[in-house]
Amino acid sequence: MTMDLNDLRTLITTISFVVFAGIVYWAYSSHQQKRFDEAANLPFADAELPDEIAAARAIKSKDNNMGNSRGAHS
Repeated sequence: MTMDLNDLRTLITTISFVVFAGIVYWAYSSHQQKRFDEAANLPFADAELPDEIAAARAIKSKDNNMGNSRGAHS
């Protein structure tokens, strides 16, 4: 049996569909619910950052604001 281009295309399409179905099953499985709920709330978790990270972000924000104000006067 020889494999031509159409057989290869069929094989790749089938493998791609199986991988896609596996990812969809994994994403919607109940085992992932807690993990995804935690990830969904990450943007609102700034108040819970350690002091070192919060201080570093404040310094970075201050530096960015100073850079923006200098550029506006030029």
